[in-house]
Amino acid sequence: MDKIVECVPNFSEGRDLQKVEQIVDAFRGREGVKLLDYSNDRDHNRMVVTAVGAPEAMKEAVVDAVGRAARLIDLTRHTGGHPRMGAADVVPFIPVRGMEMDEAVALSREVGQAVAERYGIPVYLYEKSASAPHRENLADVRRGQFEGLAEKMARPEWRPDFGPARPHPTAGACIVGARIPLIAYNINLNTDRLDVAQAIARRVRHSGGGLRYCKAMGVALHEKGIVQVSMNLTDYTHTAIYQVQELVRIEAARYGVTLAGGELIGLMPLGALLDTASYYLGLDSLTPDRILEMNC
Repeated sequence: MDKIVECVPNFSEGRDLQKVEQIVDAFRGREGVKLLDYSNDRDHNRMVVTAVGAPEAMKEAVVDAVGRAARLIDLTRHTGGHPRMGAADVVPFIPVRGMEMDEAVALSREVGQAVAERYGIPVYLYEKSASAPHRENLADVRRGQFEGLAEKMARPEWRPDFGPARPHPTAGACIVGARIPLIAYNINLNTDRLDVAQAIARRVRHSGGGLRYCKAMGVALHEKGIVQVSMNLTDYTHTAIYQVQELVRIEAARYGVTLAGGELIGLMPLGALLDTASYYLGLDSLTPDRILEMNC
């Protein structure tokens, strides 16, 4: 069986479409790599790519894309609603077919080393690839963002895994690792009060006493005149989309606020969708074999 890996790199550019397309071009027309999706957001000022492919081909595509991002993005002039530490901010690898997690970890380390050597960008390893327990959580690695990176890197416990012990002047640092599938799911609120979105995010996320595998933050969507609870579900088999949806709805009611739709960033596993559909439809079980297209 051929080995297939997924990569979902996040880049700190969501406003300049020419730059977005130049970065995405690293995944287009490349043998052994299939570009599945990419989306950009002006308020977050961020772009997320989803691609699958053979490990070696994916490695070359990702390293190329990181180089393009470093050339095109200047974090000293960057603003946006999403936390970021690098031009190519975070690069996760997810084993899909014929690959074990330890192979994805090895691939992430190869990519991290290549990025550091080729572009002089410091690289941190996170999640399953982390070199120490305090580096597993992405939020901990990224805390302080680009602006606090130099001070952070001066501390021995935060020296990078690869590359120089100082930030790249305009591209910051890159965070690379291997993990299980993650769902990036955002819920919009019918209000422009950022404090409401932030309060709901604190109650929903695990660090605030909420759902175990949910990370959340409040973001203002200035172009739409509303706010958003932006979330990452790091293990959808234990924290389901419907649980997040209903908890946000309950917390929003505290403030007399209703939901204004949701947003999926990138792709989600079929199992997560079936689980949520089964809940809302009241079905005892809904499995892939009950889906028409899965039987064709």
